[in-house]
Amino acid sequence: MIRRLTEQDHKMCFRFLKQQPAENLFIIGDIEAYGYEQDFQKVWGEFNECGDLKAVLLKYEENYIPFAEGTFDAEGFAEIMLKDPGFGMMSGLKEVTAQIEPYVSGRIKRKRETYYAKCTALNEAAEHTDTSAVLQASPKDAEKLVELLNSIPEFSDSAITAERKRRVLTDGSSRSYYIVDDGKMVSTASTTAENSLSAMVVGVATAENSKKKGYATQCMVKLCRQLLAENKELCLFYDNPAAGAIYKRIGFEDIGFWMMYTIDRN
Repeated sequence: MIRRLTEQDHKMCFRFLKQQPAENLFIIGDIEAYGYEQDFQKVWGEFNECGDLKAVLLKYEENYIPFAEGTFDAEGFAEIMLKDPGFGMMSGLKEVTAQIEPYVSGRIKRKRETYYAKCTALNEAAEHTDTSAVLQASPKDAEKLVELLNSIPEFSDSAITAERKRRVLTDGSSRSYYIVDDGKMVSTASTTAENSLSAMVVGVATAENSKKKGYATQCMVKLCRQLLAENKELCLFYDNPAAGAIYKRIGFEDIGFWMMYTIDRN
């Protein structure tokens, strides 16, 4: 049985989601921020014969994120999405979205697959990494952080602005760490979508003339060390195995693939 979830279902819903905090980063964060009763956000749950929750579907704006452990009523979730005229995206773990994909295949315009990894503990080498040169950014550092990212080709198409960076550093949904060399900010790593149980690592970057000095690793280790001390799991996306190898040296482990579908609204 599938039904809408309400605030009364919150304890049960979170008991289900928090078993895998990194995998449910976005669902947990959106529910903590906006609850169950917003026009732009809705949450459904599927229950088994014993009344236990076995799958969750979250709608935030045009995007739907499903989560389940094992098989679930994929066709039922697809029907909910297809009835929504605003349905424009679906994202989630590959083993979950793959069950829904056949029922929405006629509406898929584009899909992207990326590696998904999480960290629950640092490797021994990372534990002993010297991070004394790493500083935590405050809102006043927003402009320099964005200036650094914009100077690096991989981030040249980023939509981040100094104003937005300042806002997320102020409201606590993001934190950033950086290293200064010769008076200039040269390396950084940040979190995004932080919630009470997990956070995503983004914006790991080093200026071209400061690479191969271990700066990005130091920023990552300092960031991970602080978040893990707060009992939060960390997760991140990466596109190629070479990038993944760097993260795995710190303590990240692959947990699958994250899928992002663009849906034709016509």
